[in-house]
Amino acid sequence: MRLFFAVLSAGYIFLIFFLADSAAVNYLGHFNPFSLLHIPLYGVLTVLLFLSIHPEQKSAHKNAYLGAALIAGAVGILDELYQSFLPNREASGGDVLLDLIGIILALFISKRLPAALGRFR
Repeated sequence: MRLFFAVLSAGYIFLIFFLADSAAVNYLGHFNPFSLLHIPLYGVLTVLLFLSIHPEQKSAHKNAYLGAALIAGAVGILDELYQSFLPNREASGGDVLLDLIGIILALFISKRLPAALGRFR
């Protein structure tokens, strides 16, 4: 485990839960353009988690991708569950879906980007 990225991931997760209870999001409607921010928010979380559990052996990369995706998905679900207990907030299955889209896009890009960049070397 890479300590720097693990601490960064933990701080990022704390920020997600902190923002869920912020006054600014209480004024937003059920679906608004800001809901789309779930995609990059959870994409970045997935990359941070991957970097924190990324092994040195190439044979274990699949486990790191799967672990990062599962943890990020669990954070998304727990965040919505947490919001269901907050006044003026409610849980949204649509937000979880946007979280999953961000997670899948991050995994897809992180698997494809190194190969694409290697072509230009």
